[in-house]
Amino acid sequence: MAKIRVGIIHCDLHAIYYSCLFEKHDPHLLREPKLGCGGYFYHYTQYNNTKEMTVPKVAGLELAKVWDADRRRAENLSRIFHGKPEVCDTLEEISDDVDLVFIADCDGDGTDHLALATPGLRKKTPTFVDKPFAYDVKDAVALVKLAKRYGTPLMSLSMLREVPHFSRFRDRFEELGEPEFGTVKGGLTTMAGHIHAISLAQHLFGSGVETVSCMGQTPLAYVHLDFGGKAHRPHAGVVLNCACGGTPHCAMYASAYSGLGAVHSPAIGDFEFPYGAAKILEKIKKMVRTGKPQACHDEMVECIAIATAARLAQKKGKPVRLTDVLGKKAS
Repeated sequence: MAKIRVGIIHCDLHAIYYSCLFEKHDPHLLREPKLGCGGYFYHYTQYNNTKEMTVPKVAGLELAKVWDADRRRAENLSRIFHGKPEVCDTLEEISDDVDLVFIADCDGDGTDHLALATPGLRKKTPTFVDKPFAYDVKDAVALVKLAKRYGTPLMSLSMLREVPHFSRFRDRFEELGEPEFGTVKGGLTTMAGHIHAISLAQHLFGSGVETVSCMGQTPLAYVHLDFGGKAHRPHAGVVLNCACGGTPHCAMYASAYSGLGAVHSPAIGDFEFPYGAAKILEKIKKMVRTGKPQACHDEMVECIAIATAARLAQKKGKPVRLTDVLGKKAS
């Protein structure tokens, strides 16, 4: 079967992070700080062989086109991949003659994702939106509606939603019977990190949050997720500690508690995240081949609804229901 042709928007570290897993590249160029943005360090750890990648590779995709509002970044990315990807002059070109539009985003807040995704969605080009899906829940809902209107497969996932090291940690929950309370540590003070904390909570403890509380000097500093007593969800909720200070290599931590005891994860960070990226790429391949997204739209929207509700809760100083920010009546 022919390789899936990929057009990438935003030529940042995440564009490198994902593309290196499926496209041939010059690892020594990747090692240059101004070109590789630090991507080399976490993909190549056998320092006696500087050209041997030590994270999973994903077959079946090829990097065909790149575009960035800063053309120099697009040209630099193309150079890393031996000049193979075409550098597009306009955003609209990126979704022509490709099988997938991939919107990469390492440290953005998602405010531009609706605008960036719209041309490809209207052309019915399967689209992956890197985290966060959007900044505000209104844009997240609009993206889903646009995809459904044109019948375009659309998916968004954080690496923390798929990294297998946290999946293995979740397997330890059997030691607790079921978790009664959970915590996530990491994410810092911007939406680019907040979404990782929310996605990790969803990965470990599930979806179905009903109410969000938030306190602290910055939005999403300390967030409590309440599942409203749903079965198989922590009845005491989950706390996200985003304003937690620095962590090694962007590492995140999680803990779960019950009357039987507690389990605590190790630091899981940039050395492990490529394994989550590889799993996401496999889901993307399946989405393109089948025409069906491999992530639940409701859960994608829920992540952004949690962030929207948390910002409102921090401002108001009281809990906010997700139904309020989603514009739905409570059932």
